[in-house]
Amino acid sequence: MARYIGAACRLCRREGTKLFLKGTRCTTEKCALAKRETAPGQHGARRTKLSNYGMQLREKQKVKRMYGVLESQFRGYFSVAAKKKGITGEILLQILERRLDNVVFRAGFAQSRKNARQIVRHNHILVNSKKVNIPSYLVKTGDEISVCNKDKIKKVVTDNREFTKTFEKPSWIKVEEGVHNLKVVRLPTREDVSIPINEQLIVELYSK
Repeated sequence: MARYIGAACRLCRREGTKLFLKGTRCTTEKCALAKRETAPGQHGARRTKLSNYGMQLREKQKVKRMYGVLESQFRGYFSVAAKKKGITGEILLQILERRLDNVVFRAGFAQSRKNARQIVRHNHILVNSKKVNIPSYLVKTGDEISVCNKDKIKKVVTDNREFTKTFEKPSWIKVEEGVHNLKVVRLPTREDVSIPINEQLIVELYSK
C-alpha cells in the first residue's frame, strides 16, 4: 500500500496548522511550524488568496493527513457517510475517529497516530480479547481495547502515557488508570473533535 515517507513537519507547514504528526514534539519549541509558519518550498512565503475550490481542497488534505488516510480510502469513508442518515460531514468525522489507530492515539497509548498505527500493525492491540492488526478497524460501543501481555510493549505504552498525560482525552472512551485497558462507552460526536475542522468544505468538494 502506498504511504507518505517524506518529512512530517512539511505537511503541518503546508496546511498552516499543527496536525500532531510527531507527538509531543509538536507541543515544544522544536515544532517546525513554530519556527517557520510559511509553507514549504521555494515559493512558500508568497501570500496567495485561495479560491473556493482551493479552500475546499486544503481542508480535505488537512483532514486526510491528520488521520493518515490516503485518497481512495478517504473517498470511501465519504461515500459511506453520504449514504447514512444525518449530517454527512459529522458522520465522516465520526468514522475517522472510530479508527482503531486513532483510538489508541487518543487514549494516550501512542504519541502520534503514526506511532499508534505501528503498534496496531505489530499485533500489540486486543479488541474484546482478540488480536486486531488492522489500523482502519472501526470500534463500536462497548468494545474493550487492551495491550497484549508483553513486558516490552507495556513499557512502551507506559512511557507514551507519561508523555501524553497533558493531551486532552475524549469523553467517549474510558481509560482505566494503572492498566493499559480502555472501553468505548459511546460513539464520538462532532464536539469530540477538538482540532478546528470545517467539514462542510469537504462535503462541498465531493458533492461537485
